[in-house]
Amino acid sequence: MRHLGWFDIFRLGLVQAGIGSVVVLTTSTLNRIMVVELALPASLSGALVALYYMAQLSRPNWGWRSDQGGARSPWILGGVAALALAALAAAFGTLLMPRSLAAGIAVSILAYLAIGATVGAAATSLLAFLAAATHPARRAAAATITWLMMILGIALTATLVGRALDPYSPARLMWIVACVGLAAAALTALALRGIEARTDKAPPEARLPFRQAMAEVWAEPQSRLFALFVFLSMVAYFMQELILEPFAGHVFGFTPGQSTSMAGLQNGGVFAGMLTVGAAASGLGRGSLRFWTVGGCLGSAAALGAVAAAGFAGPGAPLLPAVFALGFFNGVFAVAAIGSMMQLAGAGGPGREGTRMGLWGAAQAVAAGAGGLVGAAAADLLRAATGSDAAGYGGVFLVEAALFLAAAALALRAVVTPAPAKSA
Repeated sequence: MRHLGWFDIFRLGLVQAGIGSVVVLTTSTLNRIMVVELALPASLSGALVALYYMAQLSRPNWGWRSDQGGARSPWILGGVAALALAALAAAFGTLLMPRSLAAGIAVSILAYLAIGATVGAAATSLLAFLAAATHPARRAAAATITWLMMILGIALTATLVGRALDPYSPARLMWIVACVGLAAAALTALALRGIEARTDKAPPEARLPFRQAMAEVWAEPQSRLFALFVFLSMVAYFMQELILEPFAGHVFGFTPGQSTSMAGLQNGGVFAGMLTVGAAASGLGRGSLRFWTVGGCLGSAAALGAVAAAGFAGPGAPLLPAVFALGFFNGVFAVAAIGSMMQLAGAGGPGREGTRMGLWGAAQAVAAGAGGLVGAAAADLLRAATGSDAAGYGGVFLVEAALFLAAAALALRAVVTPAPAKSA
């Protein structure tokens, strides 16, 4: 089997950076413009983002398509190019809303569905390619590299777009979205050039109807178990996403600037956790990804308990160290889980990597959409029921901690190191 070298893995990380750069425009920049500049309800942008996640239920089908014959580069490049066009359509839909709200919403619905589908096509095929073509000893590091590159792409885009967008105008917004999309597509084309020709392709027997391929993957006990683990752990992972900053404001009196800085501290912890796994996991022996996945879940549960305890203690409690620890263990868990996906995707032999990645990606997308919504709704309900901000938010954090503990127990069975598949 001809495997990817380190330089090749870094090149593929650039593709992930491009995907993240385009997506952050639609989930962050356009969200801000709808709510602030256009004075539209936040629930509208929230519903559009939910559609983005819903469309990623198509991931298994995209993964199966990229399995056919093993040529994944066209699906990756085509997905990123289509994503750039969908993002441009989303920007147009947003700017159309002041003239005709109904028409703008209609265009935006189609655009966000297309964004979810194209991300599914590109990202699923990319992960499947990495899973099939990366040496098992390098998969944890490959997961770290690609995810760090995605974070880098998001951070750079947010910084540069933030500067370029002032003074704001609709024409400037369209120009920026077009430039970012074009840059992402060009970067993807350069990163993929010639890279797949140096690796082995899937064997002919991979060509099965989608229903049959999906049924075969679903019939694998390990695939089903891992899908359940992904869903459970990702619900826990995303439940705090929409409530951590409001929690700091309500309970600790943080200003918007202070809570934003706290979010930066949390993301710094995520970055540190990812680097830790990338540096250490590849050097450990059999089962190291299980160790880091379980450890990340347990550490996340403990950190959430500390965040809840700080809330009950009130102002003056050490919230920031607990938030940094939460970010760190979330980063450990996230990279270890992605590395485990890549490790398990080749179980049962080559030719099903895309379908397996699609199944787990769909589970992740549903969990991401549901986790944020459930966490925010539960916090509102508990705050109203208890009359206490600390108890309301703390109750959600403790539920998350319990979910992470359950995920850790499940990971002991779900995350395994399969025997190397036979080469074709």
